[in-house]
Amino acid sequence: MFLVLTVREGAEQDALGLLADLPGLIRSVRFRRPEDNLTCIAGIGARAWDRMYDVPRPPGLHVLPEIVGDRHTAVSTPGDLLFHLRADRVDLCFELARQLMLRLSGVADVVDEVLGFRYFDNRDLLGFVDGTENPEGTPAAAAVFVAEEDSAYGGSSYVIVQKYLHDLATWNAISVREQELVIGRSKVDDIELPDADKPSNSHVELNTIVDDDGTEHDIVRDNMAFGEIGSEEFGTYFIGYAADPSVTEQMLRNMFVGKPPGNHDRILDFSTAVTGSLFFVPTTDFLESGPPEAQPEVAPAPSTTEQPAGSLQIGSLREQNER
Repeated sequence: MFLVLTVREGAEQDALGLLADLPGLIRSVRFRRPEDNLTCIAGIGARAWDRMYDVPRPPGLHVLPEIVGDRHTAVSTPGDLLFHLRADRVDLCFELARQLMLRLSGVADVVDEVLGFRYFDNRDLLGFVDGTENPEGTPAAAAVFVAEEDSAYGGSSYVIVQKYLHDLATWNAISVREQELVIGRSKVDDIELPDADKPSNSHVELNTIVDDDGTEHDIVRDNMAFGEIGSEEFGTYFIGYAADPSVTEQMLRNMFVGKPPGNHDRILDFSTAVTGSLFFVPTTDFLESGPPEAQPEVAPAPSTTEQPAGSLQIGSLREQNER
């Protein structure tokens, strides 16, 4: 479940109180069914940060810019808080979301709510496997977490979310081979097309970010399919975590403007972005205690795990890659 909220003017301290209590709320709901892996990640938008904290924004936090191409636009929409809830059972996500909104009644308003689901073998509603190129293990942690050398924000992350609506009638009217050329992968067995066959405006090609020196930059996606039969609204909720949000933003520029300009991602001819927001994802310690600059210096506790101490289990990376 994905919840994007705006905080009402004058209610900033109440929102901060909820964020500080979030780890405890998660534990209380998870206690009912610990085997079903309830987690919740909180993100804070740039405008909310300026109103809620008296310290400078994290270096990568800003309002997501609108990206305008010759035919398609990546919109920028309001978002002060993001809650990304995950579990093996919908009722756990629902109950935690309900408890969050009981606390935020009169404090914040939901501007977008999406209940996502796994679609067969991790496919989106276009019929292709989603997230094949997600890094795993140590590379995933390096892609997602701000380095520990950043004493103020080490172990935190950034996340960009977008809600895409699919024109399934138009998509299903083209051949499977044409669909494969749009995506850049085979549909049935999920194999990337050879370079000689893969168009330069395919989704795979434009979402591969490589420096001039050959260094490839990754993000971790946890995209979900969603849909409503009655309204015929079907789509993909994109959510991408990164240590540096400029990597994800470059992907979006490649998609919407094109590389070179005008060579936009062909998937956009069938999928329309109707939301777009950027958030900073702090650690649990940050949520509970506030910005490090405002706290007495305390020696960090030794960590014996690969995941940065105090992080909000940004996907529990091993768990996320397995699920």
